[in-house]
Amino acid sequence: MRIAVFGAGYIGLVTAACFAELGHSVAVCDIRAEAVAALRAGRTPLYEPGLDTLLTHNADRLTFTVDAGEAVRGAEVAYICVDTPPTAAGDADLSRVFAVVHSLRDATHLTAVVVKSTVPVGTGARVRAALDRAGLRHVGYASNPEFTAEGTAVSDFLRPDRIVIGAWDEQSASCVTDLHKDIPSTVVTLDVESAEMVKLTANAFLATKISFANEIAAICDLVGADVVDVTRAVGLDPRIGRHFLRAGIGWGGSCFPKDTLALKQMARNAGHSPHLLDAVIEVNELQHRRPIIRLRAALGGLDGARIALLGTTFKPGTDDMRQAPSTVLAARLLAEGAEVRCWDPLANLPDTTPWRHVSRFPSPAQALAQADAALVVTEWPELLEVDWPAVRPTMRTPVILDGRNLLDPSGMEDAGYRYMGVGRGLLTQRPPVPGQAATRHDASEGEPFAHA
Repeated sequence: MRIAVFGAGYIGLVTAACFAELGHSVAVCDIRAEAVAALRAGRTPLYEPGLDTLLTHNADRLTFTVDAGEAVRGAEVAYICVDTPPTAAGDADLSRVFAVVHSLRDATHLTAVVVKSTVPVGTGARVRAALDRAGLRHVGYASNPEFTAEGTAVSDFLRPDRIVIGAWDEQSASCVTDLHKDIPSTVVTLDVESAEMVKLTANAFLATKISFANEIAAICDLVGADVVDVTRAVGLDPRIGRHFLRAGIGWGGSCFPKDTLALKQMARNAGHSPHLLDAVIEVNELQHRRPIIRLRAALGGLDGARIALLGTTFKPGTDDMRQAPSTVLAARLLAEGAEVRCWDPLANLPDTTPWRHVSRFPSPAQALAQADAALVVTEWPELLEVDWPAVRPTMRTPVILDGRNLLDPSGMEDAGYRYMGVGRGLLTQRPPVPGQAATRHDASEGEPFAHA
């Protein structure tokens, strides 16, 4: 088929490239002229493993434009893949969705309009009504929510756990099913409202698992248990599963924060108080701030301290900084008077506060030199390759707060570090090892002081 994809962000570009890989002809439309120019020149404006290869391999089946009319010319299906950021009230901003719908008013030749953007329940009915008002009553409508994760989006699209299609009529459902016919997966066909609810529910449930693991981690720190061992044993229960039970400094990114908030606001707008969702979000917000409290206690204060953030993206395998916990951490450290430095192999750091006031280094070792403490923020595999014993003498104070429980605690302690994990109470309550006290110079006091 010939498909018009609106939106050249993470979802739209992966959708377009993968549909082209399946043999379809795809026109991609985006309002950002610079992104379209880059794509026309063979440059991908975002980082996603495997995406460059697909775009290059299928260049003859892909076109890029800023003109909606050009994109939809001759197309059978229009896919809406624009972003839906939260409004000031916490609801999803659907203005970009309806801007695309408005641009289709003359596309009477279309067979179907499909929304892949994550939207509140009821959006499909509003789009259907808008299409009807535009004289496109004969054009089908379907919801086809995405379940791709940044870093694995290409494989998630081409080898999915399931393909969810929401439609009110069999013809629209069959059209979207045919687009995916060469993908081996279970196709789940629902009504539109249920399909819209699936994506929000899935992300809210995954966020709940993470927040639950972090709540257990906080209790483990208090009672002397190790959350890594606890969640490993719990995850062996097939009714629970091991995925998304890893304690850390909380979830971020473009989906979980936005979708949990959107579901929460949607529930409240319908007259329901979502107490569990409230708690999930509250636990996560606190989890972003716990490391600051622990570093303050470990160093006897943060004013004048030099802190290295190891990793800044919200997860490894991406350059995405949207809603990254590191932004909260950097802002809080600066507010406490600390000097903040960072390392990340891919991060596209925004030219905004707090990042304007953070020094970036090309390697972990350089970021750690003369630092009073390090905070592992993103579980980049490169951190496992650092020569930690060699780095130890370069730090002013050998304190490591492992916000992702990535490093080996025993190995770090053997190398002379004071190691703190998340929910690893058995480790944090061990008596200090003799001879591992270190000193650093406090710029505010002018005198050195010791840290056990």
